[in-house]
Amino acid sequence: MTDQDVEETDTTPTIPTRSQQPPAAMPASSPSSSSEDAARARALLIPVADPSAPAATPDVAPVLPGRPSAARPRVNGPNAEPADETGPPCPWCSTGNRPDRHFCRRCAMSLTDRTNVPDAPRPWWRRMWWGAGERPAPWAGDRPGLRRGIGQIFRWIAWALALGLVVFALFNVDTAWNAARDHFAKRAQVSPDSMAASRSFKDHDPQKAFDKISNSWWGPGISGDAEGEWIEARFSEPTRLLDLMITSGISSRSTDLTEAALPHRIDAVITGADGKKFTRQIVLDQMSGAQRRKFRVGEVSNVRFIIRSAYGAGDKKQVSIAEIEFFRRSTSNDV
Repeated sequence: MTDQDVEETDTTPTIPTRSQQPPAAMPASSPSSSSEDAARARALLIPVADPSAPAATPDVAPVLPGRPSAARPRVNGPNAEPADETGPPCPWCSTGNRPDRHFCRRCAMSLTDRTNVPDAPRPWWRRMWWGAGERPAPWAGDRPGLRRGIGQIFRWIAWALALGLVVFALFNVDTAWNAARDHFAKRAQVSPDSMAASRSFKDHDPQKAFDKISNSWWGPGISGDAEGEWIEARFSEPTRLLDLMITSGISSRSTDLTEAALPHRIDAVITGADGKKFTRQIVLDQMSGAQRRKFRVGEVSNVRFIIRSAYGAGDKKQVSIAEIEFFRRSTSNDV
């Protein structure tokens, strides 16, 4: 390089200039490029079904939207198993439980169906309903079936009978109360105020049968079985009679048993305080001494004893009754 070349060197920075080239001409659009642009534009549009075209059948039928349901709660077992829980296993999760438990300590299910556990005694008010409440309870959401059939008919009949008994008891509570008092009450002897008979043997009038002396007697004065003959006790005030005691024959001694005919069947015609009459049949044994019979007839005004048959009747014997005694409720029971 020469000195002349150094002098001619310019230190001013130079700025590049844009080349002044003519703009390139746009290529002419070809038919293929225009069709591609039209297809791209149609793809951006929302498709609309052609109304003239037949509707296409979907492959899957439309269904309603599902109903949301809450998830079933999860049962978390205890973290530690107690050492004393060594009883029979749960029928659902096989976890041991004490015999006094009613629900499983792990899964909280009922333990009523577990095996190898003795049944606890049921209370009396559950035993009297013929197995009511023994059927298993339905699960939550299960509707029990309707009770129709012969068993339901029998159940309604049983309830109707029970209701009838309750109504009957309400209307007869006074009778039941008096019957209970008569059963537990002490007895006291009562004598009739007057006596009468169809006929009487000489010196053996009907008073002899109510004088509380066993060696005096009443007889109709005719031989045979004396069917239809009667002796009557009358009370001036209605009296509630509970028991009756009759001594057959002419005395209470066994040596006098064959001296007279003994009454066998007797009809007791009872007249109540309201005037109504009803009959009780009394059957006596062929024995000496007093024979006691239950005679709960309520409030009565008189009692007529009609002889129907006799033991040992004969042409030379007459039916004899040594004593007839009545017993009522003692006044000490009212204190």
